[in-house]
Amino acid sequence: MISKLKFSSITVLALFASLANAANPAETEADRWNLKDMYKSQADWDKDAVRLEAQLKEFTACSGKLASSVKEFKRCMDLNSDLQKRYALLASYAFQWRDEDTGATAGMDLSQRADVLGNKLQEASSFASPELLKMGRAKVDAFLKKDKSLAIYRQPLDNVLRSAEHTLDKRGEALIATFGSATNAAEAVYGTLSNADMPWPKVKLSDGTEVLVDQSAYTKYRSLPNREDRKKVFDAFWGKWKEFERTYGVNFYEYLKKSTVYSKVRNYPDSLTQALDGNKLPVAVYNTLVEQANANLPTLHRYFKLRAKMLGVTEMRYYDIYPPLVKSTQVYSIKDSTALMLASVTPLGDDYVKAMTLGTKSRWMDVYSRPRKASGAYMNGSAYDVHPYLLLNHNDDYASVSTLAHEWGHAMHSYLANKAQPYITADYPTFTAEIASTTNEVFLLNHMMKIAKTDEERLLYLGSDLENLRGTFFRQAMFADFERTVHAKVDKGESLTGEAITKIYGDILKRYHGDNEGVVKIDDLYTVEWAYIPHFYRGFYVFQYATSISAGSMFAAEILKGTPGARERYLNVLRAGGSRYPYELVKQAGVDLASPAPYQALVARMNKIMDQIEAIQAKKAN
Repeated sequence: MISKLKFSSITVLALFASLANAANPAETEADRWNLKDMYKSQADWDKDAVRLEAQLKEFTACSGKLASSVKEFKRCMDLNSDLQKRYALLASYAFQWRDEDTGATAGMDLSQRADVLGNKLQEASSFASPELLKMGRAKVDAFLKKDKSLAIYRQPLDNVLRSAEHTLDKRGEALIATFGSATNAAEAVYGTLSNADMPWPKVKLSDGTEVLVDQSAYTKYRSLPNREDRKKVFDAFWGKWKEFERTYGVNFYEYLKKSTVYSKVRNYPDSLTQALDGNKLPVAVYNTLVEQANANLPTLHRYFKLRAKMLGVTEMRYYDIYPPLVKSTQVYSIKDSTALMLASVTPLGDDYVKAMTLGTKSRWMDVYSRPRKASGAYMNGSAYDVHPYLLLNHNDDYASVSTLAHEWGHAMHSYLANKAQPYITADYPTFTAEIASTTNEVFLLNHMMKIAKTDEERLLYLGSDLENLRGTFFRQAMFADFERTVHAKVDKGESLTGEAITKIYGDILKRYHGDNEGVVKIDDLYTVEWAYIPHFYRGFYVFQYATSISAGSMFAAEILKGTPGARERYLNVLRAGGSRYPYELVKQAGVDLASPAPYQALVARMNKIMDQIEAIQAKKAN
């Protein structure tokens, strides 16, 4: 019965984010989000926290009374909804204040207080699911029939009732809730070791510069134009992870065992089924994605060969993956980026554009980097009665334009869902969240190609989109392939060492990159990459980036073609929020993610982009 905060992001979760370290001298108050739209002061936050504590006691008193009468049932359901909404606002303010300056004690303290409130909320709510199951579907349906205002709870109630065989009794659920805060050791160890305690190496680059290759430096320097410098960075970075392979192996194995234990406790056949059942996702979606990614590896290999040609390398290596295909010095200010984004989404209609325009002018965004500000980008749509918030680190380059469009796709999803749904069904799962963001990226590319004045511009936009498709579809599908393999082994009772995990990941990594065929050669040292990926500590999560970009590509293509009803079908997916199960919602809108069609359409899009790039190259060669 406890809701999750609606943070959507194209980057690593805030838990694992490194810190931004450069301030933008042009920043003004208009470039900072306005947290006072949530609370005017911390004193107001404190008052609301006290109110939440009181509501928690009141809700706990509902235990044993849900079935007593329709009136009592409605009172408790309404109370549950209100306290969840209040907690989401409290947590949003606290976490976003922390992210403004991750080194400030006040923000850290408030975020910790919000975490404590979240744990209390989970404990206070633990009785609800077992009690609803004890009532049974017949009695719940009878209550819904007697009081029509309870209709807004039909979907969340169904989600509880259908999980009868996977829910423990009241005592069991309370025990699981109590242990909730004590079973995240693996994730915590990963975050601390990887971000705070790792003894990062130093390398001297070809220009004489000595750099400390930590996570943020790796992200920056892995795309250097000098190939030998890239190799130095890769060798140093992955060499350090290799030194800790044994430790990360023990840590990740503990996480995998926890996943297996929870699947057994809740009577699931395996970890994958349990992870997907929370949103009633068919296992066929996951398996079809992995199968289609493997079936279409020739397209990925075509991309790598094209990349090698454009970079001028005869033998593509893993450290040649990240340099941009086209260099550009063009500047895209936040003003220009916003104008481009707004122009690109006109296919979604005037109302969509007007709402987005209002948001861009109303301090919903925190735009630029500052010392100790959280890095990356995310959207938080959990402030239901306020508006979505966006954290950016705008760099005035084209990648920043794409990030802006992506995050505003999330923001408009939340805006439309919050406007159309009551709080209890406004929240939407990741499975649909990334559809909104990737659809807007397709619109952006379409617009940029229309206004591009030179072939160099076109190559920049096409190359950027192609790399995004590679990273979001094939790379995430590769991660999904790996997760399915290691979880299955532990579910069967097999042990895994760090070395064994590296072997499993390395085989998959090399298959996807065509190592045996000579497409991209992967050094064995680099196959410890699995230890670096934080999302593996959120089991069976990343596959949704790949399914979403596939669905988003299909929705955008139909809208741009002018297919009758396509725009409304897509917007209705956004407006639906969490009022329906996501797979069924998307399927009814015309995209079946358990079938090969969406993935084949995305691969066709990649091939079309490569056709355009090769045509431009051929014209330049003549």
